[in-house]
Amino acid sequence: MTAATLEHLNLTVSDPQKTAQMLIDIFGWHIRWQGEAIYEGHSIHVGSETSYLAVYNLEDNCPTYDTHRHLAGLNHIAITVDDLDATEQKVKRAGFEPTSHADYEPGRRFYFNDHDGIEFEVVSYVS
Repeated sequence: MTAATLEHLNLTVSDPQKTAQMLIDIFGWHIRWQGEAIYEGHSIHVGSETSYLAVYNLEDNCPTYDTHRHLAGLNHIAITVDDLDATEQKVKRAGFEPTSHADYEPGRRFYFNDHDGIEFEVVSYVS
């Protein structure tokens, strides 16, 4: 029996195009699909061939809140990369501040918050 895998995660963001472009610039992903979505919103699916983030928005922006203090809040999204140092430089060039660097088994990592306050964990399992 094959283990289940995560196909996608759907996030409400302030600007799907801006978020999609950030993900393309930092992680080398591509747009898999984009178009009209539920409640007359707009969605962009950006990722790899096997998984993606659906970044979505309505015309009227949704209020933000501290996800760590709400049930079912999204605390962070972890993304694996081969070259952590090169990815950190891309994060900095995009105007974000890498924080909480850690080096422990099984890999090295850092975190950053995007323009909507979504926390990303970037991890490398390559020595």
